[in-house]
Amino acid sequence: MTETPAPLESLEGCPFFVMDGAGNDFVVVDLRGGGAMTEAAARHLGDRRGPFGCDQIIGIANRDDRPAMLIWNADGSEAGACGNAARCVAELLMTERSAEALSFGSPSGTLDARRMGERIAVDMGRPRLRWDEIPLSQELPQTLQLPVDGGVLERYGLTPPVGVSMGNPHAVFFVANAEAEPLASFGPLIEHDALFPDRVNCSVASIHGGAIRLRTWERGVGLTMACGTAACASLVAAHRIELLGRSAKVVADGGELFIAWDEETGRVEMAGPTRMHRRGVF
Repeated sequence: MTETPAPLESLEGCPFFVMDGAGNDFVVVDLRGGGAMTEAAARHLGDRRGPFGCDQIIGIANRDDRPAMLIWNADGSEAGACGNAARCVAELLMTERSAEALSFGSPSGTLDARRMGERIAVDMGRPRLRWDEIPLSQELPQTLQLPVDGGVLERYGLTPPVGVSMGNPHAVFFVANAEAEPLASFGPLIEHDALFPDRVNCSVASIHGGAIRLRTWERGVGLTMACGTAACASLVAAHRIELLGRSAKVVADGGELFIAWDEETGRVEMAGPTRMHRRGVF
């Protein structure tokens, strides 16, 4: 009999699912029947040198008589939002209930999800745009040109980023060619910039034919194949500086997402694919 690795002892008996949304990959753990996620367990599951490896670790727990999504980054830190994981959780719950739409909890509030053909769509809520909502460490009259470290901007030929929170903080840099930017070099510097007390997700975005080409350095994770909240933040940021309308396709390294920012409600909806790779019980 194979022994359970010590970091996962608190999860023995819990079902797990290895999934991805547009390449953004997760280990989803069903905690509704018991078990507890620990920081050590999250780090073990997130470690790509181990038997799993992923961007985020997701828990499904019962909160207020309904399912709720919990989120840990690969480094064991907790996160407030993860759009692609929300779509994966929605796929699991809708399949479980034979439903075409449902609501569930998350650290950032209630999420509404629905099927759109082969895609899963999630209402990501209203973007938060004030300095104290993102949050930033200093009061600013606007968040369209964030005063990050000028030395980093000069060294990498960047203009100040646009700030947006989608339940987690984002700094979006608009560039001529997102694929050519050395994001792995300056992403960590922006993530830990003193302007961001909770660290920040750093993205580079370029506009081509009405679509956004997006690459993201995710706080607590690093370079990721896709980031759902970054896709939402990039569309919001592009509209705020009048580069795009209120909807667009976002092309990440791992796949395509479709983002719409409703003018009437102010809410952002994200749609895209999900994929199951593996399932089992710890």
